[in-house]
Amino acid sequence: MGFVSFAGRVLFASVFLLSAYQEFNEFGVDGGPAAKTLKPKFDLSLKHASSHLGITLPPVEMRHVIAGTIFLKGLGGLLFIFSSSFGAHLLLLFLAFITPVMYDFYNYDVERTEFVQLFSKFIQNLALFGALLFFLGMKNSIPKRQKKKGTKTKTN
Repeated sequence: MGFVSFAGRVLFASVFLLSAYQEFNEFGVDGGPAAKTLKPKFDLSLKHASSHLGITLPPVEMRHVIAGTIFLKGLGGLLFIFSSSFGAHLLLLFLAFITPVMYDFYNYDVERTEFVQLFSKFIQNLALFGALLFFLGMKNSIPKRQKKKGTKTKTN
């Protein structure tokens, strides 16, 4: 059962690791194609957050955002392979940040093809998020192994 669990973690983490590797190779000076794709959606999210919070949020450079996502996916994926809760938390942080920003189906009409595509990817990321929560819940529900203490005889 240990090998099957390890293989499952490797396959699960490969989604994040391969994505991080691809973004790292395409990074360039400006953050690569990932930054160009994320920038308009991120700016819209910042504008929306600013209007609801009533404050002006400072501008953020996309290459720093992409570098942060590469870090979260890469380190989180590697640690997750070795059954680390910290790795799962890093992946959760990445998914919590990127899912509502990147897959903003709520900004489109239901009849448009973009709505269906974005909603589908949003649900996929939601499923990954749920799987990580399940992993953390199972990891926390398994009792830690306790060391057996030797019995000492009483001497009077």
